Amino acid sequence: MHTTQTFCRICHAACPIEVDVDAGRITNVRGVPADPLFEGYTCIKGRQLTDQLRHPARLLGAQRRAPGGHFEQIGSAAALDEIADRLRATIERHGPASVAVYVGTGGYQSSCSVAVSRAWLKGFGSRSFYTSLTIDQPAKAMVPPLMGMWEAGFHGYRDADVLMAVGYNPLVSSFGPAHGLQGTNPFVELRRAKQRGMALVVVDPRCTELATFADVHLQVRPGEDPALLAGMLRIVLEEGWFDAAFCERWSDGLDELAAAVEPFDLGSVAERCDVPAADVVAATRLFAEARRGAAGTGTGPSMAPHSSLTEYLVTALNIVCGRVNRAGDRLGAGWFLYPEAPRKAQVIAPRDPSRGRQHRVVDLRGFGGPGPLAGGEMLTSALAEEILAPGDGQVRAVVVNGGNPAVAWPDQALTMRALRDLELLVVIDHRMTPTAAVADYVLAPKLSLERADVPHLMDMWFPAPYTNYTEAVVPPAGDVLAEWEVFAGLARRMETPIQLPGGDLSAVDDPDDDHVLELVYAGSRMPIDEVRHARGVIHEDRALVVQPADPDCQARFALAPAMFTAELDAVREEGTSAQVLAPGRAGEYPFRLVSRRLKHVLNSLGTELPGLRAKGTTNHAYMHPADLEEIGVVPGELVDIVSPHGSIAAVAAAAPDVKRGVVSMAHSWGDASMDDAKVRDIGAPTNRLVTTAVGRDPITGMAVQSAIPVAVTKREERS
Repeated sequence: MHTTQTFCRICHAACPIEVDVDAGRITNVRGVPADPLFEGYTCIKGRQLTDQLRHPARLLGAQRRAPGGHFEQIGSAAALDEIADRLRATIERHGPASVAVYVGTGGYQSSCSVAVSRAWLKGFGSRSFYTSLTIDQPAKAMVPPLMGMWEAGFHGYRDADVLMAVGYNPLVSSFGPAHGLQGTNPFVELRRAKQRGMALVVVDPRCTELATFADVHLQVRPGEDPALLAGMLRIVLEEGWFDAAFCERWSDGLDELAAAVEPFDLGSVAERCDVPAADVVAATRLFAEARRGAAGTGTGPSMAPHSSLTEYLVTALNIVCGRVNRAGDRLGAGWFLYPEAPRKAQVIAPRDPSRGRQHRVVDLRGFGGPGPLAGGEMLTSALAEEILAPGDGQVRAVVVNGGNPAVAWPDQALTMRALRDLELLVVIDHRMTPTAAVADYVLAPKLSLERADVPHLMDMWFPAPYTNYTEAVVPPAGDVLAEWEVFAGLARRMETPIQLPGGDLSAVDDPDDDHVLELVYAGSRMPIDEVRHARGVIHEDRALVVQPADPDCQARFALAPAMFTAELDAVREEGTSAQVLAPGRAGEYPFRLVSRRLKHVLNSLGTELPGLRAKGTTNHAYMHPADLEEIGVVPGELVDIVSPHGSIAAVAAAAPDVKRGVVSMAHSWGDASMDDAKVRDIGAPTNRLVTTAVGRDPITGMAVQSAIPVAVTKREERS
């Protein structure tokens, strides 16, 4: 037996781990106490990697749908031969845009997956690239460019005097905004921050694990974050708690912003949001009077009505309070895997990031531009309609890379109709998900300990200039392929290029993981070869230091873009979110269903693992005990949850931490059966409750998937 140090890739945090290997098998997983950033911390999901590798239901080879509808085994090479032939035929009949890729949670856990799959599409002229980013938080990529961006970013967490968390819970998700608390030993880091005097404001309808540490917790009514934030901005501007010198030098539209938030007076905001007026003032003062620290949003408000407006208001709050890194400040993350870029104390001028292809089914364009949307991206909320709508550009083939659209895309009935309508559906996944169950081919991927990798996402978000790398720890089990191998294999057969920053992958003879890492991250701030020899290291000597602004820089923030001030006017006029999503019928839906994260799963990943299922066997409907009593339901009984669009069953659970009138459930559980017969075992998918037809975000096109108006009643169980 020997011990190897690697890092976990079952979620975004990239925790360093030690694994014991005996005869090519993992026998134990634990944290690395000597790691300078994580200090031995690992999340519960990462400690189940042994189960993930050995799970009896894990797919160890390709599957092909047989004429009778069942699946049969097929060699991976033979499957790629057949898939390539069918893709060529689809392109000949319908054009390049008819072939799409969707990258989901699993695909993001491999550092080369997104870049290679996007480049594969471009190699034959398709821009039909979709990811889970446009399901839950597209506003984070869309709003900042519209307002202008500070080249050196907002204040980081490590030296913050205040942190305001709007609808995120990094103590469970191990993830937060770039300038917020991340999953690198989060409980210890939070305790340290509180000991040094950092104030914490949490806005959340639940008293989350994070909220228990808060100096002020605003238990806001779901869907009313825009009203609350507008009210806080009004107080900041009225009381003079903003950075006037910074605003004068670097922003336009301060007076227009003040006019836009003027109607959101303290009394009406407190009543609408159902929070004490004194707490709103206290939270605003804590944030505005601090010297350093920023506000940020998470999946709660980012999936609720007016998600782009919420992101705009949070960004505006950071700007007017001057919460930006100044010349001489040291940044947190090292950005070692990305090209060297200036970090000056100045604004990048506002621009429209909607540079992608025009959608056929909605009056919106795909995204494009730097950062997470580099290379372009279409809107996942429109993909089911793009599949079903006939005509030029109709999507007829989809490769799903580590995602589970059946339970993740909005409007489950529409999604399933679209998936079954495709000429070709290929799924890359290690288990037979509800999406894989309707596929034509299922390709089994290597799991994280079976391939070399780098922490590509966290490289941008680590709170210190930290690097890590791992080689494959164990040999691959069975006839499995890394995600990049699937697309490289298809490109060879289709004779199309995969052009990456370091060259054409298709031109490399017999590449391995390290070849591909070098191609994907060519030109990075730290060469991959150097990263390989700097595992678990904080490079303080290579920290990014903010440089002074260019003397002639004239770019300025736009504090009051017309699209956002007009939407804020609409929010004031429309009333609650229920009146928007259920016009004329709001009274029929007295509860609001909100999304939540669960510590033991990442979206639909992990629900099959024994060690994780023991922590929560189903997707409970968490409700306040008084609400359960009022509707005559005992914890553990089944309830029917009905929205204006659909219904699901759920197992009721009492949760005193949930605000009254709220149902709290996780996303991406259940199956595609529509009857929820196995709800006690696998939960139910909340995407069945929502539609893309009502409440679509006007900026990003995202469907409303939190703060959903619902009615809840006891379900009579059948014997």
